[in-house]
Amino acid sequence: MADHARRNGTASKPLPAVPSVPPLKHNGDDTEDALGEPAHPLKEDEVELAASLAAIDAASTVDEIHSCLASLTAQESKLSSRLHGLLASQDELSRELSRLDLIRARLGTQVVAARGLSAGMLAGASSTAARISSAVRQLDIEQANVRATLRFVEDVVELKTCVLGVSGSMGAAQDWETAAQYLHRAAAVPDEILHSEFAEEMVPTSEEPEPPAKTLANAAESLCGLFLREFDRAAKAGDGEKITRYFKLFPLIGRADTGLDVYGGYVCRGVAEKMRAVRGRKNDGPLYYAASLSSLFEYMAGVVERHTPLVERHYGVGRMVKVIDKLQIEVDTQGGIVIDSFWEERTIGRKLSDIKSYAFSFLVQSFLSGPAGSSGTPRSGSPRPGALSGTRTSEDDGVDVKEIDGHLSELVVMLSRWSLYSRFIARKCMPPPPPPKSPHQANGSSTPAPQPLLIPPVIAKSVLATRVDSKLATPFEVMSTFFFRRSVEKAFQLDELPPDLHLHPTKPLKNTATPYITLSVDDVMYLVRNVLSRALATQSLPLVRKVSASVKRILESDFVGMMQRRMQHDSYPKASSINAPPPDDKVVAFCVLTNNLDVSVDYVTRIVNGLLEPTDDGAGSGGRPGRPAPSPQTDSGEPTDLESQFPFAGEADGVRTALNALVAGFTARAGSLHDNAVEVLFNQVIRPRLRPLLSESFAGVDYLESPAATAAAAPIDDDDTDGVNAVANRFAALFHSLVFPLKRILTPGGWDKLMSATAGSIASLLTKRLWGLAGKINELGAIRLERDVRGVVGVVVREGRYGLRELFAKASEVVMILNMEEDEVVEVLKRDSDVEVAAGEERVEWRLTREERRRARGLLRH
Repeated sequence: MADHARRNGTASKPLPAVPSVPPLKHNGDDTEDALGEPAHPLKEDEVELAASLAAIDAASTVDEIHSCLASLTAQESKLSSRLHGLLASQDELSRELSRLDLIRARLGTQVVAARGLSAGMLAGASSTAARISSAVRQLDIEQANVRATLRFVEDVVELKTCVLGVSGSMGAAQDWETAAQYLHRAAAVPDEILHSEFAEEMVPTSEEPEPPAKTLANAAESLCGLFLREFDRAAKAGDGEKITRYFKLFPLIGRADTGLDVYGGYVCRGVAEKMRAVRGRKNDGPLYYAASLSSLFEYMAGVVERHTPLVERHYGVGRMVKVIDKLQIEVDTQGGIVIDSFWEERTIGRKLSDIKSYAFSFLVQSFLSGPAGSSGTPRSGSPRPGALSGTRTSEDDGVDVKEIDGHLSELVVMLSRWSLYSRFIARKCMPPPPPPKSPHQANGSSTPAPQPLLIPPVIAKSVLATRVDSKLATPFEVMSTFFFRRSVEKAFQLDELPPDLHLHPTKPLKNTATPYITLSVDDVMYLVRNVLSRALATQSLPLVRKVSASVKRILESDFVGMMQRRMQHDSYPKASSINAPPPDDKVVAFCVLTNNLDVSVDYVTRIVNGLLEPTDDGAGSGGRPGRPAPSPQTDSGEPTDLESQFPFAGEADGVRTALNALVAGFTARAGSLHDNAVEVLFNQVIRPRLRPLLSESFAGVDYLESPAATAAAAPIDDDDTDGVNAVANRFAALFHSLVFPLKRILTPGGWDKLMSATAGSIASLLTKRLWGLAGKINELGAIRLERDVRGVVGVVVREGRYGLRELFAKASEVVMILNMEEDEVVEVLKRDSDVEVAAGEERVEWRLTREERRRARGLLRH
């Protein structure tokens, strides 16, 4: 490198020595160095210095050396500035260190004084306290050992007393209660003492040389056999006092399970004898098997209720469950005999086969057949004179509906009694409530939440539960579905329209029994309540769900479907010619069928609400006004409170969901068809006559009136059709004759929908007529036009609801603009917005756009 410098003409200068930089040491968290500064800048300096050194070693030219020197100079400046900063902060650090030295000096004085106090005054007291504490601990240990020894000796003495007492009581005295009490006392001796060497050495005597454990076990075994023999002897003799006596002794000798087993067997024999007596009675009633099953459950419940206090008193709380398990086996046997006999004697299997093979020919043919051959309003398929079809297809000989109804009544009682019995056993098997945990609960200020009622395993896994499901619940579901659908079919076979209905507006109706519906609606709705009430009376959530789903399906498919078929084929209000109105009998029949749908939705809603929330006055029962409502009591005589009928966890909510689904589904299906029927009535009966009606109402009216002709006109009475109110009067007469016959037949709901459609159509036609009067109106004619339009609107509103006036907003605004002053019209037409809010006035929202308002003012001929 020196030679290179000489060749380049430069003097060789020695490079400054680079001091060795020791590695930096960081504290535990690797965030600060020894001086308390952040560690990251030092790391950067190390990296830069290492890079500079590497560059010096690799330098081969003067420029590279100068570059390395400049880098080192910059690093030196940076380090110098940092060192100056540290030195500047050294003064504050020195002041703090001085303060610490002063504090340390003061503390040193206090430490010396404390050491002197401890060494002079407290040393003796401390040593004395240590000796006393040690002596007290030693004394406590000795006392504990003495107490343990005394307890051990006392237990051995108690064990020996019990052994001798058992031996003496079982000897000549034969005092079994005393012997059992001694065994019960001996059971309280700990096992480690019972099997200890000391006890085996001290307890045996010449009379009882065996170890105490073996002596007590032999005595317990001997007493158990004795108690079993005496219990069986007392049970056969029917001696209740002795039965109770020996039953109480089993838990004292440690044989509680044995006592519960023999006691359960004794009670089971009583159940079997009771059922043999019941089966010995004559089978002569329609509810014989229901009464037999009810007797079994009632006797079982009575046994459990009477014997639970005795068992819990001597065996402990909750031990009655073992007896119930034993009893349930006998209940399964006896209940199975009753159910099997019911199945065979009532021929349920054959009836289920007949039900499955039933074809419902009338319903099927009604949906498959075309329009009826004759027109008329009497019942379809009715045997009465004037029926819609002369022949009636009946399949009553195949399945007797009355017999099915009787079986359903018996099944309801049997299923309800099984539900009651299940609830009773579930409550008896519930674990005892936990003790209160908080002081508030202990004082009674806060009551713990009640435990949900669950089906116990003894019921869920019983054989009788399986038989109830297969031989009672399944037939009930199938028969209920068949009974309802067959009754619906029969209701339509015997259906009839209400008599004495016509469309003459001036002739009154003789029939005043509103609403005007066919008899099938009353029949079917009564059946809906009957079937749902029976399903609820079973107190079984699965059955309620299945039956309500079947009722929903039949109502939507068969009931509503039959209404739709009759509307489309038998009573569709179609005119025979283009300009002729539809036949009156078709219109009347179609209106009545429309009423059927509206009333059915209301009835189903009231029925379900009445079942979910029963009232004392029978409101919500779904019955037709004037018809006696069914009793709020179910067939089994139980109250219809939903929570008490379905107490298991989540069952009441499940019932509500199932019944509300029935209402929602039927309402949607029937409501849709009802809306379509109202639309058909409007399109076929009313709409074709609205345009001629308006034309006839406005016929001969000239709105280009002159002041002279108006003044010369004689005053005419308002009722005169040729007077000032001629248009309104003619329209009122024509419109009333058109809609009044329909109004008095239709239900309020159907009439409101029909009037809404009618008012909308009249408003549209009236607005078109106003637009067609361009150039045919002067200022005086505009006043009369406004009066005529107001009269037409008033007539329509009078026949319907006041809310219909909103439909005529555009027509009213047109005539209002025609009668405005010029300055008012200019102000209205200047505004671009369709909403005006004047100062201190109400909000005015225009239905007409600005272009339509301009056009409306242009109708006026100046």
